[in-house]
Amino acid sequence: MHSTGYPPPETEHPGTYDPRTDYPDAMRICETIEDMRAACRAARRGGKRLGFVPTMGALHEGHLSLVRAARASCDIVTASIFVNPTQFGPNEDLAKYPRTFERDRKLLEKEGVELLFAPSVEEMYPVGAAAWVTVEELSDKLDGRSRPGHFRGVTTVVAKLFHIVEPDAAFFGQKDAAQVAVIRRMARDLNFFLEIVACPIVREADGLAMSSRNAYLDPQQRKQALVLYRSLMRVQKLADAGELNAAKLAAAAREEVAGENSVRLDYLEIVDPDTLDSVEDVANGALVAVAAFVGTARLIDNILLPKTAG
Repeated sequence: MHSTGYPPPETEHPGTYDPRTDYPDAMRICETIEDMRAACRAARRGGKRLGFVPTMGALHEGHLSLVRAARASCDIVTASIFVNPTQFGPNEDLAKYPRTFERDRKLLEKEGVELLFAPSVEEMYPVGAAAWVTVEELSDKLDGRSRPGHFRGVTTVVAKLFHIVEPDAAFFGQKDAAQVAVIRRMARDLNFFLEIVACPIVREADGLAMSSRNAYLDPQQRKQALVLYRSLMRVQKLADAGELNAAKLAAAAREEVAGENSVRLDYLEIVDPDTLDSVEDVANGALVAVAAFVGTARLIDNILLPKTAG
């Protein structure tokens, strides 16, 4: 295995894959910041629009929908695979997070991604690194409240990636609605010259939001996890019928989750999608966000309620 450590030891054929020699004419894989920065700058020559899809790997159809959105609006599509250790808490699932680099590489190549950034932890966080990017207040809401320090890790690594890739547009999934709000604020406040594009949640046929962490669920837990979607649909149905009071809508959703005894609710809140502050009513539109533990898996989901007419 070469010095950068890819693929990670959890992947299918450790030690056998060298992106510099095995696929010289296919998607270019960059393992160093210097190489990725040079490749991206070369790709943008001639005024080409560069799209970027940051991921932690373990790709599913939700990730691929981001790649397709980038392809539809950009000339060149780049992606990254990096399991970012700084966004995991001390008792979270960093060690067992799915790592399937060879499979992910093939999926991205099939979707026509031109450049893939696959750095090591040491490349992204050199010894002695002490700088952080923090979005005050917003980072302590929803997932940030449940996972202290999580968004500090997210915004730090995303800021690094934005500096390295310098994309014209970056694509994120609406499933991580709080993350989208935090990254939008960071990009605005730090004057990143790029568009943040939030793409719709991709769901299984029965409504379960696609997630890399769904792999942790056994068949029984998979059925139990559907309560997240049912709770959101209950809110949607009540709102469509004219109920605007956020407290009543949230209570109905929590009641739905409580009916699934094996699922432990983390939060269910109705908030402004930009500020993540609680709202009293949903007349001006709102984000309905839920997080819950199903077995050892912590799953999140949400819906956006539109502004009511009049």
